[in-house]
Amino acid sequence: MDKSIFIPFLLTLLAGLATGIGSLIALMAKATNRKFLSYSLGLSAGVMIYVSFVEIFPSAATFVQTVYSERIAHMWVALFFFIGIGVIALIDKLVPSIENPHEMRSVEELTHHPPKSKLMRMGVMTALAIGVHNFPEGMATFMAAWDNPTLGIAIAVAIAIHNIPEGIAVSVPVFHATGDRWKAFRLSFLSGLAEPIGALVGYLLLMPFLSPMVMGAVFAMVAGIMVYISLDELLPAAREWGEHHISIYGVVSGMAIMAISLILL
Repeated sequence: MDKSIFIPFLLTLLAGLATGIGSLIALMAKATNRKFLSYSLGLSAGVMIYVSFVEIFPSAATFVQTVYSERIAHMWVALFFFIGIGVIALIDKLVPSIENPHEMRSVEELTHHPPKSKLMRMGVMTALAIGVHNFPEGMATFMAAWDNPTLGIAIAVAIAIHNIPEGIAVSVPVFHATGDRWKAFRLSFLSGLAEPIGALVGYLLLMPFLSPMVMGAVFAMVAGIMVYISLDELLPAAREWGEHHISIYGVVSGMAIMAISLILL
């Protein structure tokens, strides 16, 4: 349990700050490249779903089997998997849809929003909502990378792709409310810091209690969180923003990339 946290923390930081990429795209683009975004979101979902069921879920079972029999271990892992889903679903439920970063909107749609006061509030509240969402996502990225840096890289990339639209959701309303591109970019960029902060806080809270059972529970919850994000956010958004088959091509590509990387690395 004395592994270095530098690489996991760095990967989590880079994944979180991908909101800044979304901000740059939004502030520079006159229209959303829907096909590219659809494919990218599908690819991110494919990576997360595949790695959750093929790598993270079995890893959770392996940890718990050091304490319990195989059958009992799988019961515990299944329980914590659905607890993870419940946690992220509850967060989604508590955040209003207009400010929920998991409710995807295009550059064009965000541009045509009402009065400036409402736009500014929308941007700020979305940034705060992203902070809330990114705590468990940051923990998921961090713990996966802490146990397996190669796996952590794949998950960090997937999380980074999924953070790009969140950067758009923050920066566009703020820019059209203030006319200040730098302010819009800064707020969007900083909102991503919640991810590494969440990872570090979560790690420090868990560190005194780390054991095979705790690691198994955390990994199972991470798998649940990632599957929920993929099914609730990424796949619907990918299909909505592009042709159906483009999003599916992205999903299959993400799964294939993850399968090959797990085999070769």
